[in-house]
Amino acid sequence: MVKNSFYIVFSVLLCVSCYQPERNCTQFKEGEFSFTSTVNGEELTTTFIRKNDIEIDYFQGKSDTSSVRWINDCEYIVKKLNPKNMAEEKSVHMKILSTTNDSYTFEYNIVGNKKKSRGTATKTN
Repeated sequence: MVKNSFYIVFSVLLCVSCYQPERNCTQFKEGEFSFTSTVNGEELTTTFIRKNDIEIDYFQGKSDTSSVRWINDCEYIVKKLNPKNMAEEKSVHMKILSTTNDSYTFEYNIVGNKKKSRGTATKTN
């Protein structure tokens, strides 16, 4: 009985460990997107347009332009072209973790900083 239980548990673990989330990252290299986050209890939405090596962000009535450098199909570095302070001078590493037909879940952090955050962006066009 113990031997059969071992094989069942082993088989389940083997199947679970083989699961890979869908990652069709190339369909998200360009387009219009929105991203909603909660800041101090308030939901705030950023929209952005990414084309070639440029990304234009729209947040609270203001726009900002960043360069985009793709490391591979699912990872890229974003750097503001006209930073207004020292914090904005730092690049952000973005990594797409999984995709659906119209959205992707990503992980991001300031380059050199180990603290990572997650979010989901939805393709609007």
